[in-house]
Amino acid sequence: MSETGAIKPALETVRSVAEPNGHLAPEIKKKTRAPIATSKKQAPNSLELVQADFFRSEPLRTEDIGADEARAEAPRPETSGDVAPRTTELELKLLVDADRLADFNNAPIIAANARSNGTRKHLKAVYYDTPKRALQRNGLSFRVRQSGARFTQTVKADSANDPLRRGEWEASVPSAAPDIALALPFIPEKLRAGLDRRPLEAVFTTDIHRRQRIIDLPSGTVEVAFDQGFLKSGDRSMPVSEIELELKSGSASAIYELALRLAEHGPVRPSIRSKSARGFDLAADTPPTARRPRKLRLDPSASLDETFAAILRACLLHLLQSLPAAEDGRNPEGIHQLRVALRRLRSAMHLMQSVLPVSKLDLLRADAKWLGQNLSAAREWDVFQHETLRTVAQGCPSIAGFDALERAAEQHRTDSYDKARLALTDRRASYFVIGLGGWIEARGWRGDVAAEQLAQLAEPAMNFARRILSTQHAKVLKRGRRFKSLTAEELHRLRLAVKKLRYVADFLLPLYGQRKSATRFSDRLADLQHELGIYNDMAATASLLADIGMESASGSTAAAAIAGWQAHAMVGTEPRLRKVWSDFVKAKVPWSIEAEA
Repeated sequence: MSETGAIKPALETVRSVAEPNGHLAPEIKKKTRAPIATSKKQAPNSLELVQADFFRSEPLRTEDIGADEARAEAPRPETSGDVAPRTTELELKLLVDADRLADFNNAPIIAANARSNGTRKHLKAVYYDTPKRALQRNGLSFRVRQSGARFTQTVKADSANDPLRRGEWEASVPSAAPDIALALPFIPEKLRAGLDRRPLEAVFTTDIHRRQRIIDLPSGTVEVAFDQGFLKSGDRSMPVSEIELELKSGSASAIYELALRLAEHGPVRPSIRSKSARGFDLAADTPPTARRPRKLRLDPSASLDETFAAILRACLLHLLQSLPAAEDGRNPEGIHQLRVALRRLRSAMHLMQSVLPVSKLDLLRADAKWLGQNLSAAREWDVFQHETLRTVAQGCPSIAGFDALERAAEQHRTDSYDKARLALTDRRASYFVIGLGGWIEARGWRGDVAAEQLAQLAEPAMNFARRILSTQHAKVLKRGRRFKSLTAEELHRLRLAVKKLRYVADFLLPLYGQRKSATRFSDRLADLQHELGIYNDMAATASLLADIGMESASGSTAAAAIAGWQAHAMVGTEPRLRKVWSDFVKAKVPWSIEAEA
């Protein structure tokens, strides 16, 4: 059989599982155990032709490993009914320059704690989804991977509020063709009918050479995989060079402990962005997604300790999710969401310091502030170039000089992104993110406080929430007293107080569940912060225009037009600002006794 012949029938099987009406063929519905006959009526598309060349049958090598590990890794006869569900996968990636990856295998922490020299594998996989990417949009990935003679089908699901955890379910299958019926029990019911109507299609492939070792630490056992290879979709490809750390037993803090020791050995960048996420972006030719923070879900009966841990995990998740888009730079939301994540993190730590005088909090807050400061210029130029400049240029087409301003702004934006990337790839940033994760998993704040403070951590978080929300709300009301006569500086101080209340509310209002008053209060607080933020953006524009005006004489008329446009807009925002302030003041606070359940 030719090199392409081994996998082509399997790929044609993927095409043949759908009947002409779009429904799954009866064989699949009944969880057929034998390969489905190849369809000869449909010509393969370009991606399928690539995949026909993709898989090759390679023997799995088990070099220099112990007998138990060899037995665990050796290929074995499989049936498509061999399903092995897992509840969670705990994994962190460390991105490494390709020419340095092999050197990390000799890091002291690896050499001193590895069970053996490990295994080498050549892993090839095809990732599937519906034509409209229904699985990806719902936080799921679906792949079939070949390792030697073994094919494994895997469904993975994103975790709601934890940076390391993902749901994972595996099933052995006879070929690269996915067995949809085996996957259906692990896919949300709302998507199953859609899969019946829309057959899966191959989206991209991965080709990875992996060196894998088991590391035993006092805090846990971690599987370390040194992965090098590429992702491919059509004519596009993307290199892969990373270290995957997956917890096999023990505490999740073991992952961060090992990551920190590897960071001491050489430059690494922590990441939770999966190969699946990268592959789908590659296939669509889009930049990494920058997500807004997910809404917290907290148990109203939770202790303060549990609540702090949940808040910090959510902040770390948002930070890690924002890093790829920020470094990539094509999507302005990347830098924006990373700055938001850092501000939220600093706010959460400030919240903790009101209870716990922990020295580590000062160090972490300093690192978060340092990183945020290195991102601020990039965000300011993003807003100016993509929002302010283009809006005014479109509104004043007869005025000359906007092209000159655009060129000058683009140069400033490029320089500021270079500065941001330098900070993101700095070892200080890596140490900060990894150290933060380990501190959260180990609940490090508990080891640095007195006994009476430990007792306070065991109390219901609701008591703390009521007290802190009341205090911060009172500060906002005080800053906004005699609102109509506030100066620009006083509005700025009010904005800062509102922003602090917004973060505190985001963290603690979930304790009040689905109260209507909580939703109304959050909405009105968000509206107030937005309107005050418009004032702040206008003030920032004046400073940026001053920088450009010194460099671009030809753009002076356009710069004057922007200043005039914003001055007029600021007058127009005052009635709206007074209205949202009035609505906010009247809003019933959900932590009051009178608030409805």
